[in-house]
Amino acid sequence: MPKLSVIVPFYNVQQYAPDTLRSLRLNARPDFEFVLVDDKSKDETPAILERAVEELSEVAQVRYVRHEENGGLATARNTGLDAAGGEYLTFLDGDDWLARGYLTALVTAIETLGCDFVRTDHVQATGRARTIVRHPLGRREEVLSPRDAILPVDRSTSVDYAYAWAGAYHRRLLDRGLLHFTHGLRTAEDRPWIWKLHREAESFAVLNLHGVFYRRGVASSLTQIGDARQLDFIRAFDQVIEETAQDREADRLLPKAVRTYCAIIAHHLAEIDKFEPAVAKQLRTMSSAAIKRMPQELLTDVLDTMDLRRSARLRRLRRQITSAKAAA
Repeated sequence: MPKLSVIVPFYNVQQYAPDTLRSLRLNARPDFEFVLVDDKSKDETPAILERAVEELSEVAQVRYVRHEENGGLATARNTGLDAAGGEYLTFLDGDDWLARGYLTALVTAIETLGCDFVRTDHVQATGRARTIVRHPLGRREEVLSPRDAILPVDRSTSVDYAYAWAGAYHRRLLDRGLLHFTHGLRTAEDRPWIWKLHREAESFAVLNLHGVFYRRGVASSLTQIGDARQLDFIRAFDQVIEETAQDREADRLLPKAVRTYCAIIAHHLAEIDKFEPAVAKQLRTMSSAAIKRMPQELLTDVLDTMDLRRSARLRRLRRQITSAKAAA
């Protein structure tokens, strides 16, 4: 069994894949496994990966899987999880990269702490600028309860730092069904995943380690494209609400889930001009329906505690729903 499997989905990243693959080589060990998944790329990415497989195989174990159809990031990660054989697992996106020695430090830390999973800081790379982005939890190198780290409601917490690639995960979580992503989600795929992980895993820790470089401003990234795929955040957060409502501590955790959902809706409505007109209309319609589905008494409490700018935007949307119902 490999000590660590690194799952790396690629889709149309011919410009960035060489940096990603070079960083894997700089982190390679004979007991590491690199699981490369091409999600039906249309550019030269497959050719780059085919060459890399041969080179990486000299220094690590490599599995290369190609999708016959494009399935999106969540589906590509699931393909990688199904193929991975490691005792520990981690992720990397096909346009990001790792600092030399990062993976060894990551494995050493999770083995030393003995917990279900660890989370790390990361470095945001925007052009030539580099900014360290810290995990919200201040307590470091200490084994903690993932469930307790979901709260408090009104602060940024562990579930708001949803990047799957910022950490490592013991294989027992995969065996328990906690590491797979919701099939077909094109964006916000990390959100139901991180909530499930924190509700159901038993132990975790946050490391003082920041060796993942997250590339921002990539033109092909869904965060830069205002098409209908962005609206998958509705499906993602509906799942968060539904699953959290069934939790044994729903009364304690659900306010956080509703508040986060509201904040994400408000964020997208504030940037509605970036969407194509038809998608912008769909965003308003789907957001209205989402607000209607939320527990209304809890929604009122959440809106009362949010800042005026965001709460006003959401209250207007809520009033439109009420007015429409009255007219009907």
